[in-house]
Amino acid sequence: MGAGAVTPVELAGLRDWIGRTEVTEDVVTAAPLVALSALLDRDDPAPGPGDAAPPLAHWLYFLPAYPQSQVGHDGHAAKGSFMPPIDLPRRMWAGSRLELTRPLAVGAAVTRVSTIKDIAVKEGRSGPLVFVTVRHEVGDANGPLLSDEHDIVYRGETPLAARPEAAKAQRDEVWRRDIRPDPVLLFRYSAVTFNSHRIHYDHPYATGVEGYPGLVVHGPLTATLLVDLLRRNLPRATLRRFSFRALAPLFDNAPFQTCGIPDEANRTARLWTRDASGTATMEALATY
Repeated sequence: MGAGAVTPVELAGLRDWIGRTEVTEDVVTAAPLVALSALLDRDDPAPGPGDAAPPLAHWLYFLPAYPQSQVGHDGHAAKGSFMPPIDLPRRMWAGSRLELTRPLAVGAAVTRVSTIKDIAVKEGRSGPLVFVTVRHEVGDANGPLLSDEHDIVYRGETPLAARPEAAKAQRDEVWRRDIRPDPVLLFRYSAVTFNSHRIHYDHPYATGVEGYPGLVVHGPLTATLLVDLLRRNLPRATLRRFSFRALAPLFDNAPFQTCGIPDEANRTARLWTRDASGTATMEALATY
């Protein structure tokens, strides 16, 4: 499959991957939770056995511990094991839709069943895009904990100038927190999630190879910061559903803001990020 197009025959081959599953197991340990709390600048007490992990903590477990010999040029694992071998060089986390039944408990053995739900090809202004939707279902000995359906987008080596501009973000927020990303923050999140994608820590690669103006802030980190904004303002709320969509990348060369408007009558909150130029870079909806 060439990097400039996806033919019907190639798409048919990719769609053969739909329905493929992978089962992974882990134990909810305290150390990653302590590390996440530290990088979020929280003063949470150290968790003990049986304590509830915060929302989105499942991203700290079931980590992709592939051998060094299987690392690709961009730092990801070579494609073609569980994820389909899509011959487009750039990939990003485009969004997620989560249903949260119970929190993970420290000390619990947990299982994740991952299924490729869909593969779709679209032609964007910047060239061909392939969207892969993966559904993760996480549970423990007492039953389901959560489901997380997330979209990964693959694209070609398109210069930033060719991409459509995102819309300006609204400015009527009730909640707001200023975030100053830097290489240390991005490194710490990469470390706690064992994410070796070079756009998050390798400045020469991010700017010289992928054409970004700086290191890229992780999509899951941005989503975690949005949920953290909710937790800071509604500390007793229990998150039940959370969905987010990435609109534009954030970089380590400028501050950004996490923003939110609660709707207490409906137990929801609209959340978004706004970069230094006023652009909306992620939008989310939380139900609690």
